[in-house]
Amino acid sequence: MNIKQIAKDTAKTLQSYLTYQAVRAVLAQLSETNPPLALWLHRFSAQDKIQDGEAYIEELFREKPDLALRIMTVREHIAEEVTEFLPEMVRAGIQQANTEHRRQHLERMTQLNQSNPSSESEQQATSDPNNEK
Repeated sequence: MNIKQIAKDTAKTLQSYLTYQAVRAVLAQLSETNPPLALWLHRFSAQDKIQDGEAYIEELFREKPDLALRIMTVREHIAEEVTEFLPEMVRAGIQQANTEHRRQHLERMTQLNQSNPSSESEQQATSDPNNEK
């Protein structure tokens, strides 16, 4: 397991997600202030281009540099606000989710054992040499 590569991949995914959130914020702003430009940006963004946030920004720079700069600014602001809380929230979220998954698994196992007690006792009876029928 290459931890550095996992960290790089996670950072790239997070950057793309923050780009997506920045586009949503700018779209909301433009919907109120400049509906035609909001429609253009919505159409430009609708083709799964934001999967790679950096490629999206590069392409947007070729089409509308002012929007690219605006989205980059909003993305940077979101990143500054979010990254302070992110490590602890991710750790806590994973721990909580893992606990819940384990609890559900234990409940399923317990329900299976309770719904099948006769087959267990039959197995014990047939494997118990001291049991006379």
